[in-house]
Amino acid sequence: MEHILGSEWEIIPAGGATGDAYFAKFKDRRLFLKRNSSPFLAVLSAEGIVPKLVWTRRMENGDVITAQHWLNGRELKPVDMNSEKVTQLLSKIHHSKELLGMLKRLGKTPLLPEQVLTDIYTQVDKTMISHPTIQKSIRYLQKELPYIRTDRYVVCHCDVNHNNWLLGEDEQLYLIDWDGAMIADPAIDIGLLLYWYIRPSEWEKWLKDYGVELTESLERRMKWYVVSQTILLIHWYRTKKEEEEMKQWEDYLSQLINKIHPE
Repeated sequence: MEHILGSEWEIIPAGGATGDAYFAKFKDRRLFLKRNSSPFLAVLSAEGIVPKLVWTRRMENGDVITAQHWLNGRELKPVDMNSEKVTQLLSKIHHSKELLGMLKRLGKTPLLPEQVLTDIYTQVDKTMISHPTIQKSIRYLQKELPYIRTDRYVVCHCDVNHNNWLLGEDEQLYLIDWDGAMIADPAIDIGLLLYWYIRPSEWEKWLKDYGVELTESLERRMKWYVVSQTILLIHWYRTKKEEEEMKQWEDYLSQLINKIHPE
């Protein structure tokens, strides 16, 4: 990275799952650098959903480096997730024709529930599949699959964890880390956010502010996607050998599936 900016810049790894993100600073200038970000980033920047894209440069080896403003602000805390700003930004993302059009041009097609189940069958190893809670969860997903239908597919972030929401000093809210973005049922994002952060007694109001009603179909789809995404999340932590996180999500899934699908 030093040969891109010059030796006077201090460049430090920013962490993250891929190890391809960096912070760079020189005097009063601050940048967030990332290797091989999706071209989707430019549209997200233009829409004000991520911090402003400053430049994009292609390297001799074919890598593409993007630089964004380094945001002075903070990550949201779980208690912040019931704010009006979160609801409005997620609604803006799900209703954006520009974002949807860009993902389609990049070759993305809608993620169907059948594909989610296939991903679980093919990605999750046999040891994990044999766990009683996982088996019970998969039986639930199979049983409910015929009812998981929608005619509305939108751009979904697919990881609305509070750590991915940044509030700038100017009080503008951003949603970052779009590497897992999909064209999918909005119930994926909505379900994860509501189940993780919002009391059920407040769901109806939250959804009204977002712009939809809490129908039986939406509630059923949210449950389905929360269960399926939790299985894949446990698998992800297992591959990373992060046993403490994996155990926390296993416990969460056990409580969830026993509540919504007692056998």
